[in-house]
Amino acid sequence: MIDVQRLRVLRAVAEHGSFNRAAAALHLTPSAVSQQVAALERSLGTPVVLRSTRGVSLTESGRVMVEAASAIAAELRHAREQIDRIAAGRPTLTIATFTSGGRQLLPAALAAFTADHPEVELTVLEREPEESLPMVRQGSADLALAYHFDGPLPALPGDRSGLDWTPLLDDPLWVVLPTGHRLVERDSLDLAELATERWVLGCLKTEAFLRRYAELAGFELLVRGSTTDYFFARALVAAGVGVSLVPSVALMPEQPGTRAVAIQSPGPARHIGVATARRGHPRQRYAARLVRALRQQAC
Repeated sequence: MIDVQRLRVLRAVAEHGSFNRAAAALHLTPSAVSQQVAALERSLGTPVVLRSTRGVSLTESGRVMVEAASAIAAELRHAREQIDRIAAGRPTLTIATFTSGGRQLLPAALAAFTADHPEVELTVLEREPEESLPMVRQGSADLALAYHFDGPLPALPGDRSGLDWTPLLDDPLWVVLPTGHRLVERDSLDLAELATERWVLGCLKTEAFLRRYAELAGFELLVRGSTTDYFFARALVAAGVGVSLVPSVALMPEQPGTRAVAIQSPGPARHIGVATARRGHPRQRYAARLVRALRQQAC
C-alpha cells in the first residue's frame, strides 16, 4: 500500500527541487522529508529521486509517482468540496424531463434559475412521463417536465394522486415530409391524404395516435421506420424512408431535406406542463421558482 503522505512529500520535492525547500514548504525538517522519500522508495522497491550536490531530480519512476500524487490530490480536493457542500446543507433540486421538451424549454429556464439561485445543486434526469411522474410522487424527483395527449396524465394507476399539474403550452403535431413530396407545398393537410404513405415513427405515443386514426379512417398504417427520437425520425424522412408526425418543439433545428406541414384543425397536440408534489418539502420553494422560469420560457 502506497502512503498518501509520502506521495505528498515527493510532490513537494519535485516542485521545489530540494529536500530543504520542500521541508520548509511542508513545515517539516529536511531529515523528515528524506526519511519519507526513503520509505516510499523501500515500499516501491525502486528509487524515485536522484540525489546530488546540486539538489534532487526525479527518476522515471519518480515522475510516474508525482503524476499519481497530483491526480490523487485533485480527487481529494474534489471530495473535500463535496463534503463541505454536504456539511453546509447545500440545497438540491432534481428535475426529470422528456427529451424534446428538455432540449427546447429547460436550458434557458435553468440558466435563469441558477443565476438567481447559484446555491442550488441541480440534477437533471431524462425520463418519459410514465417514469417521471411516479418519481415526483415518490420523492426521487422534485418536479417533472412532462406531457400528455388528450386524456389523463400518463401515470401508472394511483400515481397521479398527490401531484399538481401546471400547464405550460400546447404542442401541436406536424407532418414532416421530404422536400420532393407531392404535398410539400401545402400550408396544411388532412391526415387522410396520407393514407397510402409509409411512416417513420419518432415516439410510441404518436404511433398509438396514428394507429387509432388509421383504424377510424379505414386504412392500414404502413410503418417503415420506428425510433424513440424525433430528430432521428426526421433524418429518416430526409433519406426517403417515409413521412413522420412530429411535435412542434421537436422541429428545431431544421432538418435539411424536409419540410413540416400543419395538420388541419382539429389536429393532434401534446399538452406540456410541469408536475410537482403537493406535500410540503423544504425544496418545494425552489421547485416553484423553477416552474415560474419554465412558464416564462413557454410564453
